[in-house]
Amino acid sequence: MSEIMIPRPNKYFLVSGDADDITPLNAFDAALMAAGIGNTNLIKVSSIIAPGSTKIEPVPIPFGSLVPVAYASITSDIPGEIIAAAVAAAVPDDPDMPGVVMEYAAKCHREDAERIVRLMARRAIEIRGCKIKDLSVISAEHKVEKIGAAFAGVVMWW
Repeated sequence: MSEIMIPRPNKYFLVSGDADDITPLNAFDAALMAAGIGNTNLIKVSSIIAPGSTKIEPVPIPFGSLVPVAYASITSDIPGEIIAAAVAAAVPDDPDMPGVVMEYAAKCHREDAERIVRLMARRAIEIRGCKIKDLSVISAEHKVEKIGAAFAGVVMWW
């Protein structure tokens, strides 16, 4: 069967945000707002970028849109705790092969999260028998005041 039920995204962009709020869900929502995608319906996807996709700058997305996103997030209610989320998008040198997104979130600093997703993305491309053409990373770090959230994602778009 060659029909595709849902069109394959051919663009992607990276976003991140962090926030503090009154509940874990409110903190997550505020982090999405800080990332610029808070008024959309996220569809969490796994970690594949379609072959031939183009990285673009973030674009405004109509409110209420269904948006495929590979993402990492974390919340914490421990005041003073440092939390971070990061994603890496790696595109192979072979245009017929898919790219990958690797996600990580933990009680750590952004530099640690970024290092880990870079390593994971390099390995994922290597497993596919390719070399990296482009590797992009974005992260968010947050020092918890009351209830904090950190979010990083790769938005798949058309």
